[in-house]
Amino acid sequence: MAEVREILDEALKLGPDDRASVAVELLESLEAAPEEKADLEAAWAAEIERRARRVLRGESGGTAWDEIRRRTEANLTKR
Repeated sequence: MAEVREILDEALKLGPDDRASVAVELLESLEAAPEEKADLEAAWAAEIERRARRVLRGESGGTAWDEIRRRTEANLTKR
């Protein structure tokens, strides 16, 4: 853990642009592998199609944007 703290301390001495570059590199290193990403995209596509079919069959009318926004703002203010 001390090594991590030393690296962080050194990174924080960098200028804003260099810190941003380091942050981007670190975040990109956490992304899923290409095959995992393809699986995730396929799962999302299947979910979108499932939801669209429910709407087309009249099983779901969806939720109005105003309601979604109200709920989201309410949840954010609870934190």
